Amino acid sequence: MWRYFVGAGGALLLAVAGMFLFRGTAAQQPLVPPPPAAAVASEEEALPDEAPSASAKTREQKRFDRYDKDRNDAITRDEYLASRRKAFAKLDINGDGKLGFDEWAAKTTARFTGADKDKSGTLTRAEFLTTAPKRKPAKPKCACPKPAAAAGEDAEE
Repeated sequence: MWRYFVGAGGALLLAVAGMFLFRGTAAQQPLVPPPPAAAVASEEEALPDEAPSASAKTREQKRFDRYDKDRNDAITRDEYLASRRKAFAKLDINGDGKLGFDEWAAKTTARFTGADKDKSGTLTRAEFLTTAPKRKPAKPKCACPKPAAAAGEDAEE
């Protein structure tokens, strides 16, 4: 029976909270003041007729151009496989044209050998931690300039 009372009390609290939130957002002023009006261009400054634009090449056109080495608007089989041949040649250490397991796993084997400091053939937890891949720092989504107010505060200090 007490569950019904708790449920009814919770529903009543949610309804009251919703009412306050609804009324509070309608009368609330914006937290950030609007940006200052842009400077009006004088009559002396003439604006260009067209806005500048980026090149019209799409992602696929750029990818096509990377593969088309001789720039004849056609990709041959050799041009298409050139990047794969380079990657295979890096892995084929002895140059016999065959890729053995040791050649394929050379980087991993070298990493294991470098991490195994006591040369026991096994990695302890501390040794294994040294094999973690190096993470690149995340790039900011945009490089926005500092607001004018913050820049003025920095200049005063």
